[in-house]
Amino acid sequence: MKIFGKTDIGLVRSSNQDAFRIGKFDSGTVWAVLCDGMGGASGGDIASKMAVDLIAERILSNYNDNMKTSSVANLLESAINFASIKIFDIAREDETLSGMGTTVVAAVIRDGEAMISHAGDSRAYIIGEDIRQVTTDHSIVQEMLDRGEITEEEAKHHPIKNYITRALGVKDRISVDFTTEDFGEDDILLMCSDGFSNMIESDSLKELIKCADDDTCKKLVDTANSNGGKDNITVVIASY
Repeated sequence: MKIFGKTDIGLVRSSNQDAFRIGKFDSGTVWAVLCDGMGGASGGDIASKMAVDLIAERILSNYNDNMKTSSVANLLESAINFASIKIFDIAREDETLSGMGTTVVAAVIRDGEAMISHAGDSRAYIIGEDIRQVTTDHSIVQEMLDRGEITEEEAKHHPIKNYITRALGVKDRISVDFTTEDFGEDDILLMCSDGFSNMIESDSLKELIKCADDDTCKKLVDTANSNGGKDNITVVIASY
C-alpha cells in the first residue's frame, strides 16, 4: 500500500494549526492521523501536534496485524482519549492555553478494510466507483442538517459552519466514532481538514484524485488555495 500527505498554511492564517503523521508497517498495513487544532495564540498548534504524536506513538507501539477489527477500534479509541486527557491537563495547568483542542481523524488500512476513528469535522472519504464521505461531522450545522432545519446547500455556507461539538482536550474524555469500510484495489482514501473540504466541492474529488502520490497531494492543496485558501489545508491519501 501507498500513503502520502501534505499540509499548508493556506492564504489567510498566520500559522498552521493542522498536523498529521503517516506510516507503513512491514506487512504493508498503512496508518494515518490528521488533526486540526483550535485555540488562541499557539494553543491550536500545540494541541494538534501533541495529538498526532501521542496517537501515532500508541499505534506504533500497540498495533499488530493479528488484531481483530474490534481490537483496532479499541486501540484507536484509547489512543485518542489518551491524547485528549494529556491536552486537557496541559490546558488546565497553563491559562494561556485554556480552551485549546483539536479534531482528529485516524485510520488503519489493511486487507481490503479501512478502519477509521474520528471526532470533530476533519473528514475521511473513499473514492472508487463513487465518492463516499465515511465520517459525519460533529458540528452544530450537521445537527441542524440531520434535523431537517437546513438544506445541504445552506449547510455548505452556514455562518457557524466551523462550530464543532466534539474536540480533543476540551473535556477529560471524548466520544469517538468508529467505522469500518470495504477498501478495494481501485479505491483511494482521502483524509482532510476542513480547510480543504470547505474549499473543494466533493463532486470534484474523483477528477482531482486519480492516484495516491506526492503530486496529487500538491495538486489538492494548490486547488484549495486557488479557491481561496481561507484556512490551513491538510490532506492524506492512500491506495494499493
